[in-house]
Amino acid sequence: MSVRVLFVCMGNICRSPTAQALFRGAVTAARLDDEITTDSAGTHAYHIGSPPDARATATALERDIDMTDLRARQVCEPDFEQFDYVVAMDRDNLALLEASCPPKAQDRLSLMLDWAEGWGDEVPDPYYGGDEGFIRVFDMLTAASQGLLAHIASSHGLAERS
Repeated sequence: MSVRVLFVCMGNICRSPTAQALFRGAVTAARLDDEITTDSAGTHAYHIGSPPDARATATALERDIDMTDLRARQVCEPDFEQFDYVVAMDRDNLALLEASCPPKAQDRLSLMLDWAEGWGDEVPDPYYGGDEGFIRVFDMLTAASQGLLAHIASSHGLAERS
């Protein structure tokens, strides 16, 4: 059994690929790669096929997280059945997901910062700001990734492997 996690923002070039890369790194560190798979997508089709924003990639690489292999895609209807967790970065994108998600899969939806304490409700979009916004988002997503991984491990009976 594999737990599948999808991270979602608007264009899938800043927040959601960063969340995917951070969470993927946490999963690898816990040696749960064969138990948990990840992906990311955008609610809009602005950047399909594009790599993550250069500022997001640079921020991640400064902290030894490589996300250069990721490419933007748009959320599609099968995602709601294929993924156990569909995690939005903000309320606007969560509302778009709720509007297109079948009723039976609504319980799979959450906000990324539901999984972290002390950061507020939403991961702000750093796209139109400076480098400091990408650093803050990286820190938020790091905390939330750890919380989400702890929840998944506990809920699905997964234990870190040494």
